[in-house]
Amino acid sequence: MKQVANLTGITIKTLHHYHKIGLLEPSEVTEAGYRLYGKKELEKLQHILFYRELDFSLEDIQRLLAKRKERCQVLMEQKLLMEQKRERIDSVLGTITETINFEERGQAMDERQMFEGLNKEQWREQLQEQNEYLQDQYQYEIPTDDLNPADMEASAKESQEFMSKLAYALQSGWSVDDERVKQLLSHHIGYINDNIMALDAKGFVESAWFFVTDDFHKNMLEQQQTGLSYYLYASAVNYAQ
Repeated sequence: MKQVANLTGITIKTLHHYHKIGLLEPSEVTEAGYRLYGKKELEKLQHILFYRELDFSLEDIQRLLAKRKERCQVLMEQKLLMEQKRERIDSVLGTITETINFEERGQAMDERQMFEGLNKEQWREQLQEQNEYLQDQYQYEIPTDDLNPADMEASAKESQEFMSKLAYALQSGWSVDDERVKQLLSHHIGYINDNIMALDAKGFVESAWFFVTDDFHKNMLEQQQTGLSYYLYASAVNYAQ
């Protein structure tokens, strides 16, 4: 055990703990109580230490390693996670360096620049559940490699305001052909065209229909206001006519 501790840089106490919780059991325990580790155990320990560098909890590591994946597959996944972590660190370091440059010049830094790279991971986490669902149902994922937090926040704010106003319109009993409802849709579709992608009124109808037929996304609207998914679709159809 002492040789393993010296080789890896972790303490004997840590190895004892890993053994105690069943995360890493030695290949053999001698009559004298010495714990022996073979090649297989050292490979597993390498995976454990890689995951620890990625800030995974011991419980999560145990769950991941219990999936019995091929060693090369686990290493490739860990490599990808390390690369993503490096990108996040590089982005934050860039922000720190830029902040220092502004401070040294005595200049005020743009508020968006001040937090560049700090909230990308937050957006990735928020999109994780949705991406897992989209991948499972439609073999599609929302790209997260080149997230721009400022753009994401602006888009989320616009979408939230649009849905909140539409929910208010539904609660107030506004008809789908009410001019106020049409103005809401016109503004929202215009925002999408200017900031996200080209989308006409008919394309918006297709998007609205998705919120009726897909349970995951339908529930997102129905939790906000009962009937909102159908009201959105009916408003979109009327606006497109």
